[in-house]
Amino acid sequence: MGKRIRVQRRGRGAPTFRASTNKRVAPSRYPLSATTKEYLEKAVNGVVEDLVHDPGRGAPLALIKFENGKTCYTVVPEGICSGQQIQIGGKASVEIGNILPLGKIPEGTMVCNIELQPGDGGKIARSSGAYATVVGHTPQGTIIKLPSKKKKYIADNCKATIGVVSGAGRTDKPMLKAGSMFHLMKAKGHKYPRTRGRAMGAYVHPYGSSKRSARRGTTTSHGAPPGQKVGLIAARGAGRKGKSARSAAIAEGL
Repeated sequence: MGKRIRVQRRGRGAPTFRASTNKRVAPSRYPLSATTKEYLEKAVNGVVEDLVHDPGRGAPLALIKFENGKTCYTVVPEGICSGQQIQIGGKASVEIGNILPLGKIPEGTMVCNIELQPGDGGKIARSSGAYATVVGHTPQGTIIKLPSKKKKYIADNCKATIGVVSGAGRTDKPMLKAGSMFHLMKAKGHKYPRTRGRAMGAYVHPYGSSKRSARRGTTTSHGAPPGQKVGLIAARGAGRKGKSARSAAIAEGL
């Protein structure tokens, strides 16, 4: 009969694949009422109460308390310290740690924790060392260059934090032992270690078996069921990426 593959077992929601979210501090997002005109037309002062570690997150979180009584946890840009003054709003100064609408941020500024839709709390450039760059302002919205170097239009009233997310270089430090990686993956809800499908038997995984004739192709469609949806999902090209010199010469008629 075979064994359910990892994708199927994870979908059942078993404790093996469940993240230990009870140890997490809080979601990282801007104040919920920060979309009102009160924030867009003036600057509200706040102070960084504390810097805390959130399990499963590469960057620390800052607890910010504003003068109007609102509090929030957000990712910390480099250069922020406990007790520092923070501003949020359209009239805030363009300094590291301040939160402004994208339409008010000058071109060439590095920003992080950017909202995709006004009021969603921040979705882009939130991992350690990540940042985006404000490229220009247009009637359609603000153009930003994402960490992937792709450019995107975002509404002017979406909020962003000035600066680069702290914790850059985190991936440069080696894990040194398997236990460190195990606990990191457990905090994130990932299964570790991850066995290759080719190393399994044919009854366990579509790519299992040492016999080449028993293996399936490594590409699959978007609509494949969980028992088949493994490997290169909806790959545009599964063969050789480049042409050989001989085939290129034949194509050119040489």
